[in-house]
Amino acid sequence: MALRLYNTLGRKIQDFSPRRGTGVGLYTCGPTVYSTAHLGNLRTYIFEDVLRRTLEFNGYKVKQVMNVTDVGHLTDDGDMGEDKIEKAAKLEKKSAWDIAQEHETEFFRDLERLNVLKPSGVLRATEHIDLQIELIKKLETKGVTYRISDGIYFDTSKFPTYGQLSGQTRNEKRAGARVEVNTEKRHPSDFALWKFSKPEDKRQMEWPSPWGVGFPGWHIECSAMSISQFPRGLDIHCGGIDHIAVHHENEIAQNEAAGHKDFVKIWMHGEFLVLPGQRMGKSEGNSITLPDVIGRGIHPLAFRYLCLQSHYRAPLSFTWESLTAASTGLNNLWLQIDTNGDTARVGCAEFEERFHAVVDDDLNTPQALAIMHELLKSDYPWHAKRQSLSVFDTILGLDLLSVRASQWIEPTPELRVLLNNREDARREKNFPQADEVRKKLLASGFIVDDTPDGPRLRKA
Repeated sequence: MALRLYNTLGRKIQDFSPRRGTGVGLYTCGPTVYSTAHLGNLRTYIFEDVLRRTLEFNGYKVKQVMNVTDVGHLTDDGDMGEDKIEKAAKLEKKSAWDIAQEHETEFFRDLERLNVLKPSGVLRATEHIDLQIELIKKLETKGVTYRISDGIYFDTSKFPTYGQLSGQTRNEKRAGARVEVNTEKRHPSDFALWKFSKPEDKRQMEWPSPWGVGFPGWHIECSAMSISQFPRGLDIHCGGIDHIAVHHENEIAQNEAAGHKDFVKIWMHGEFLVLPGQRMGKSEGNSITLPDVIGRGIHPLAFRYLCLQSHYRAPLSFTWESLTAASTGLNNLWLQIDTNGDTARVGCAEFEERFHAVVDDDLNTPQALAIMHELLKSDYPWHAKRQSLSVFDTILGLDLLSVRASQWIEPTPELRVLLNNREDARREKNFPQADEVRKKLLASGFIVDDTPDGPRLRKA
């Protein structure tokens, strides 16, 4: 069965084939490093990691490039407001460069904790200003730009197919709740390529350009850097669904206006992580981060396991109860595998074929997990099961064959009292109290694993 992926451009699942041989060019939109990434952000990177692992599972050699937005992303989608990193620097009384470096380091630490493979290349916007200026100059020669008091803008009226990715026409793209209206723009959908510095802003990040001192718009960085890395075109470009209508739409306009027609073969987007009744986001003020998860004594891979239980194109409803259930399920899975024998050279072919088929069907991880659980209940000998599980884990990334049971310790009488208090609270459905006990244990240097035989302790 061929690998089939959903292409946002065209809105259909299609057979995948790379532009050239077995090499795959994959560009994944990275973080804007002004604050800690929340779980909704991280869900997108888990989906992209599953995609990369699936490509490699199919024998492709993947070159994955990720950008880091450390300048130019403003506080609304209409190229108005403050630069998010400059704003964070003022609030925290740090340099913009320190803010960016601090949160970039934090971001990649989170990805490592989630078993997300490191990109082949990481490109920072501030280190590629020259590429962005050159691309803007090229767009200027094509006659698709204009100048107003606050910057150089792309004229979307000069790009007839603008809106092809989102399915919205220019007239349907109007200033919304997150957009401060700029009356000088010719049309609400026009977007900034270069913004001029205002003397009163006292910016830390600014550069000279042919148009004046300033900084690049948010969208130009991805076009400039992806074209530099993949001059003959990209196979797959990924991001969250919130990128479709603005960021990625604008990338297409820039790429094609500059002469790079059909630069991206397949556009892929991950759905939101949602809280009851609302999406999770920094602008919504309801962010939950991976350090919050770890602070409750829950292993980061429990969040990955939770994400795999939902298809990447379906919204995932998050509650602490659902994450706790995923944590219990993963701990039980680790325990079951850990305590059952050695690994053979030959696995269970029928299960491996079925697993391969569902992940090749647009990354159907819920079905993949279902097949894994079928295998665990099957009559195959454990050494064969373990071999197949090792194959599955090249895509799932759950550390299925890691040794856990040997790390458990016998609790002291004082720790046993805390464990019993936590179990009492859980039985009474007093989850806040149970979390408080878990935090006390973590502060003492211990993590709780919930197993079929009750809670067990290991050192943090």
